[in-house]
Amino acid sequence: MVEPWTDLPVVDQCKLLGLPRSSYYYRPAVESDENLLVMRMMDEYHLENPYTGVKGMRLWLGRELAQPINIKRVRRLMRLMGLEAIYPKPRTTIAGDEHHIYPYLLRDMAVEKPDQVWCSDITYIPMQRGFMYLVAVMDWYSRLVLSWELSNSMETGFCIEAMEVAFEQYGTPDIFNTDQGSQFTSKEFTRRVQERGARISMDGKGRAIDNVFIERLWRSLKYEDIYLRCYQNCGDLYNGIEHYLNKYNHFRPHQGLEGRTPAEVHGCERF
Repeated sequence: MVEPWTDLPVVDQCKLLGLPRSSYYYRPAVESDENLLVMRMMDEYHLENPYTGVKGMRLWLGRELAQPINIKRVRRLMRLMGLEAIYPKPRTTIAGDEHHIYPYLLRDMAVEKPDQVWCSDITYIPMQRGFMYLVAVMDWYSRLVLSWELSNSMETGFCIEAMEVAFEQYGTPDIFNTDQGSQFTSKEFTRRVQERGARISMDGKGRAIDNVFIERLWRSLKYEDIYLRCYQNCGDLYNGIEHYLNKYNHFRPHQGLEGRTPAEVHGCERF
């Protein structure tokens, strides 16, 4: 539908068709078939055992594959996937001027209404031939997924696009919480949050429980959709995620919400 060789820019064509720009120009990142299998195994294992580091992952993979695997290979693939063991670590590095770390503001805070706190995170999405990264913005109180984007690299741009869509459609939260990933600590990202009037909060290093609700979303999405369907291309992946998140927001009762859906708790209309 989108034709890059015409005089009309791709951005304008996507707007006319009602398509997010990311669904057009992002292609899946590619590794060898063997590495894709290993990465899929690592992703599933990390969901169940988020405290596992490179050495532990290497030992587990060696047993599962019935052959030794190089620790440098495991370390590279974990970095590529954005996987990191969750445990307290000493603060051995200081962020530079371009990447300021903000304090975690949600500890012992009572979150009592929609749009009081939003959170955002990135996760690795395996495909049959390649992989993508998914970012989402979620309302902490209602668990509503406000926006999301796909990318073939963990760049800052697609995180900003998702954030801007959430701002445009739902206004501004009091607090915007993320982890300490370079996408969220970048000056470009934090400046846009502050320009909207939200306060910035960041998880403690190696503390997944600080962003627990969106971590639960990734678990549900992968076990209930991604792993079962093993999408072949970006178009199918995009449509599948859109369908799942629509169901998650508007049709799926949540125990933590007393049997209501995120959309009902948030008070938004169904899209």
